[in-house]
Amino acid sequence: MASILISGVSPRLSQASLRCSSPSRLSSNHVLFDPQLRPLKQSNSQSCKKLLRFHSKFPSVTVASHSSATSSSSLEIKNIVTGKVSNGENLKANNVPWIGSYLPSPLQPYARLARLDMPVGTWLVAWPYFWSIAMAAAPGNIPDLKVLALFACWAFFLRGAGCTINDFLDRHFDKMVERTKFRPLASGELTPFQGLCFLGFQLLLVVCVGILLQLDNLGWTLGAITLFLVFTYPLMKRITYWPQAYLGLVINFGTLLGWQAVKGTLDLAILLPLYVSGIFWTLVYDTIYAHQDKKDDIKAGVKSTALLFGDSTKKWIAGFGLTSIGCLALSGLNANIGWPYYAFLTAASGQLAWQVLTAELSSPTDCGNKFDTNKWFGALIFGGIVAGRLIS
Repeated sequence: MASILISGVSPRLSQASLRCSSPSRLSSNHVLFDPQLRPLKQSNSQSCKKLLRFHSKFPSVTVASHSSATSSSSLEIKNIVTGKVSNGENLKANNVPWIGSYLPSPLQPYARLARLDMPVGTWLVAWPYFWSIAMAAAPGNIPDLKVLALFACWAFFLRGAGCTINDFLDRHFDKMVERTKFRPLASGELTPFQGLCFLGFQLLLVVCVGILLQLDNLGWTLGAITLFLVFTYPLMKRITYWPQAYLGLVINFGTLLGWQAVKGTLDLAILLPLYVSGIFWTLVYDTIYAHQDKKDDIKAGVKSTALLFGDSTKKWIAGFGLTSIGCLALSGLNANIGWPYYAFLTAASGQLAWQVLTAELSSPTDCGNKFDTNKWFGALIFGGIVAGRLIS
């Protein structure tokens, strides 16, 4: 008699188990929430084999069975790993990304490769574009909504392409890091060739958006520099302890491209402080983020500012945060933005200070949560620019 035992942590169950001994064990009363486990309702031998294959790919899956005197047995899947390991620790109960529920199975690995289940990264790429587009608006006017929409698409596709090339180049390192070992290329769910084909598709979409934006020669040059930075970023963690600084160069290059798309030129008195502010902001949030993986990074032999700063991290990121706020203020002054901008900037300063002061750098969960809140910092700066421009 074949027997399989899968156990995991569950707040309601002290032990979770599934025994494949006879077809009758999997009666119609059993509810299988994950489509990948529905074949268990078939023959006994096939059920066990498929469950073993599934569990070998996703060992964090917890399957629970319980019964009572008044109710029939049921199967309950508490945690299903679909490429996103929440903040470096086990997934919380019932934390199933939407892509596992709404997308066809063949598309799900590609969606996770592009991090569609982790939208905060797209916001962090988009905000620098939005900041400069809002600053480029004429006094008394809101930003150009068409340009905002197109750059939202640009940021979405560019971020997906960046994640794909990052996972392609880091697929061997990702296998050694708890938070990333289930990514599609690291786990073998997708082949490297499939990843490269998907990358080409994403880059084609980026180019299409550029055509819709009607970028001139300067715009296409800035776009090409952006792609070069995106493609070379994954290599930085191999050669320097400052990959977070390089990431700042990558993500915030959008401040130049967004302004140029509206104005056709570059005003460096406004854009350089804005660009530098974004770089130092990135150093804050991505250093916090890197603390999730510091133990695994040491084993894998990759570098980060989290490892470089160690116990002095909070002093460093506090300095980065102050520099970022100072540069944002300087950019606003040079752009002659009205007083609401500084009110929003004060609120954003409080949000950034809260991150630095309360971050528990020894807790992967808290580091991940603090990282996620940076979409609100970006929103506060954008709201301040829009409000300040309306009365300037």
